[in-house]
Parts: sequence; structure tokens; C-alpha cells
Amino acid sequence: MAQITLSNLAHSYLSNPGSEDDYALKQLDHVWNDGEAYALLGASGCGKSTLLNAISGLLVPSRGRILFDDRDVTNAPTTERNIAQVFQFPVIYDTMTVHENLAFPLRNRGDDPGYVAKRVQDIARMIGMESQLTRRARGLTADAKQKISLGRGMVREDVNALLFDEPLTVIDPHMKWELRTQLKSLHHEFGHTMIYVTHDQTEALTFADKVVVMHDGRVVQVGTPEELFRRPEHTFVGYFIGSPGMNFLEATVNGTMAKVADHEVFLGKGYGPVNGKVEIGVRPEFMRLSDDGNGIPARIRRVEDVGHHRIVRVEVENKLLNAIVAEENPIPSENAVVRFEPTGIIVYSDNWRVVPNGEAAA
Repeated sequence: MAQITLSNLAHSYLSNPGSEDDYALKQLDHVWNDGEAYALLGASGCGKSTLLNAISGLLVPSRGRILFDDRDVTNAPTTERNIAQVFQFPVIYDTMTVHENLAFPLRNRGDDPGYVAKRVQDIARMIGMESQLTRRARGLTADAKQKISLGRGMVREDVNALLFDEPLTVIDPHMKWELRTQLKSLHHEFGHTMIYVTHDQTEALTFADKVVVMHDGRVVQVGTPEELFRRPEHTFVGYFIGSPGMNFLEATVNGTMAKVADHEVFLGKGYGPVNGKVEIGVRPEFMRLSDDGNGIPARIRRVEDVGHHRIVRVEVENKLLNAIVAEENPIPSENAVVRFEPTGIIVYSDNWRVVPNGEAAA
């Protein structure tokens, strides 16, 4: 296991990048703590795989350093980093049996045959393939092959880090849940440093101790699932985390009040001067609908009943927003107004969260 430090790291696929926009991975300084489980989350093309490949040694960054504990591995090949990596699509030996595939990394190191046999059995049990150990991989389904690939990645106990690049893409939904649970159990049992790349927020939030959210080649927030939900530091985090994501409205802010068009909104906290592109962000869970006239006029556009609550699409000041309404609460048919819970309102300037008065900056 190792602490992984990224210092002044950046990468461009161009030979002579001329501006920040030419970098697929913009300057990054970050420490992955020894023994923690991280999810690297973001939309396709945000730089997740580029960052993972730099950590694994498949790519040499344009600038900066990568340290495993105190050792500089920036230019070290993958074979010298003592890591295990599992890719989006299975990488296995079709001519080998399931047992031989799982045992290969251990036998290649000359481990004791008794240990190899026990470890293969443990991993086969974890991925649900005990009954198929004698089968050749060639005839197996894509999801079975990916389970073998996952097992090979996890079979070694002494690696510096386990890296997963969207490993559950070809796995059926039920098995995804099972394997995520098993990965968490493995992490708790052995304490490996794990980095799990995904574009699926459910995978990220259920797997990781901390989620690293990337957008446009940069890390915009690192936090626990609760921190990302309660206090997104960037509008992309608010939008990307949650189902539905955060609502945003252009506003002006003065002290404890915001003004949305001609309507005043109490913020619950005070703010100094806020410049730039100013918005307030409110998650659907903190929006309240009524017909009592006390709020901003709204028009109900659509209601979706998802069983345990309803998602109501409302139009406010020519912008469509989402509100979550409990099954037992009525939805006004006319004269609807919307209010925002002050504890759920966040102020943003140029897409970044504005720290309210009295709160220490992060």
C-alpha cells in the first residue's frame, strides 16, 4: 500500500500546448491517502482515465511529479509501481481456465502453491465463480470474463494500489451491486489504496470513502458523498450529483437576501459583495410547492411518480426546475408558488461556491 501524491501534475496530448484549453488534465495537486478508497467521478472526456493512466504508468504526464510514498515514479514503468489495474473491458487469457487466470499473477511471482490455491479459492468465492474454476475462459460470457479480470486485479494482497477503470460496464445490474459490495469488503479487510474510475454517481457514492469529482480536466471537489450532496463547491458537482440534480437561478445577492427577477429570497446566511455570474443553487429536496401565495409564482409542467416520492417539473421565471414532493403532500393544480428552504440554498459566483460570512474557507 502507498500514499500517492500528485504534484503540479498536468497533461496535454499535444506536443506544444499553447494554453490551458490544450490540456486534457489541468494542473492538479492532490494526495491519495494510504489505505483509503476513492472514486474518480465525472462525465466522459473529463480527464478521469488520463489521470488514472498517469498514476498507473501507462502515460507519462507533460509536467509534474507522481510519488508513491516518498518515491518519485513519474517516469517509472508500470511494472515497477507494484499496482494492479482492471480495465473497462476484460483482459484475460482465453486459453487458460478460470483457475489459471486467477492464479497467474501469483504464480508469475513464484508464490507458494498452497497459498496460491487458497487465494484463488477466496477470490473465486468473492466473484461467484467457484463452480467454474476448471472451465476455459474462451466460452464464457462477457460479464463472466470481466469478473475474472476483477479477480485477477484483486488476487494480490501486497500491491501499492488497486486501480479500476470503469470495471463494471459489461456486468449485469444485479451483479454490479454484488461486486461493489465485495470490493468494499475487500478494502475493509485488507486496507488497499483503491481508485475507482466511473461516470456513474451511484457506483461512486456507494463504493468510495471519498469521491473525487472531475470536470473539464480539473478536480472540482473531493469529499464524502454527504459533503458532495450538502455543499457542492462547484455548480457541476451540484448538477452531476443527485437525481435530479441541483436547480440554478440567476440572482443578485445583498447580505442575507437574494433577488430572483423581482422576487426576494431569504438565504439564511449573510454574504459580502458577490460579483461575476451570480446564481443560487437549490436541490429539489429543498423546494416547497404550495398555493398560498407566499413564494415565487410557478407553473406545474409535469409530475412523475417514482413510488416513494414525486418529481415535479415546474417553470419559474421562464426556467424549468425540479422539485421533490412526498407522496402524502398535495401538488397545487393552479396558483402554484415555490419557496426555497434557506438551509438548502447555496450561492455561486462564476460556478464556484461563495463562502458565507462566519464560515471558514475550505
